[in-house]
Amino acid sequence: MASFYKRGDYQWEAKIRKAGFPQLAKTFETKADAVAWAAEVETEMRRGTFVSRAEAERKTLGDLIGQYVQDVSPLHRGAESEIARLKAMARRKFAETAMANLRPIDIARYRDERLKVDGVCPATVVRELGLLQSVIAHAMQEWEIALPRNPVQGVVRPKVKNARDRRLKPAVKGKAHQSEEARLLAACTADGRERSCRVTWLRPIVELAIATAMRQGEILSLEWRHVHLEGRYAHLPETKNGEPRDVPLSTRAIAILAALKGDGESTGRVFDVSANACKLAWTRAVKRAKLEDFHFHDLRHEGTSRIAERLSNVLELSSVTGHKDLQMLKRYYHPRPGDIAGKLG
Repeated sequence: MASFYKRGDYQWEAKIRKAGFPQLAKTFETKADAVAWAAEVETEMRRGTFVSRAEAERKTLGDLIGQYVQDVSPLHRGAESEIARLKAMARRKFAETAMANLRPIDIARYRDERLKVDGVCPATVVRELGLLQSVIAHAMQEWEIALPRNPVQGVVRPKVKNARDRRLKPAVKGKAHQSEEARLLAACTADGRERSCRVTWLRPIVELAIATAMRQGEILSLEWRHVHLEGRYAHLPETKNGEPRDVPLSTRAIAILAALKGDGESTGRVFDVSANACKLAWTRAVKRAKLEDFHFHDLRHEGTSRIAERLSNVLELSSVTGHKDLQMLKRYYHPRPGDIAGKLG
């Protein structure tokens, strides 16, 4: 049975006591709101559909994100970048909202604010919304956060147009300009000069990306115990699609890895570098090389296109790149018109 108490000019407390259920109490600005809430809860109790909202009312979105970062994210591939994204979201104003009061419109406002930020593309916002939806879904399933529905589900995602065909441009005949590849590798080379790259690992990472078409995460997680120079392949236990694969190593790829390994026995990761450190070093190198609109992932496009020139069998090509879907593989193969014309004679 519900009882109502006036606690101030704009404060009414509703209390519900019913055998077999925990005692509930909630404060409202008007008595009408308190009566409506009590009636709804008592109806759910009679029907047997009542679920306590106490945790959802007590915990904020920021609380859930913090718990997810501590307990769940470390178990995921790409945990470092996921945790960074979640911590950034936890600092936003909407993260202070109690879960019981979080609405789709709050998520939509966050989406719109992010899309107005320079450098934040629709694909980034879609990933953030998907991550946020996963956090809330986990909380509903595992942490007794009772909500009618996941508030992120009702939010329209921005349209993503992220297909790219950017490749490294060759040198122009008759002009003194270097090719983009030469400028990039020069910018990635640690030669001790002021304003040059201060790290020794960036150039071999870039060269290996072009030679193998491996993703950045695959290169950074590569361990020496999985590098088989005599067998001419590198084993990747975990990949983006969830399946392991063996990456064939060309003569160039073997030379890069052999130079890194040296004569002694190497253990641990080939590149003991964090994803964030690699990102920052890459951004500086691209700026020094004066490359416009060139991303690290474009190296995978470049590598795939070069390998395709030597492997005419599409099944062999997909085994190198790890693509399961032919349509997705086509998104990474960008032959230059001049090269195709040369084959035509």
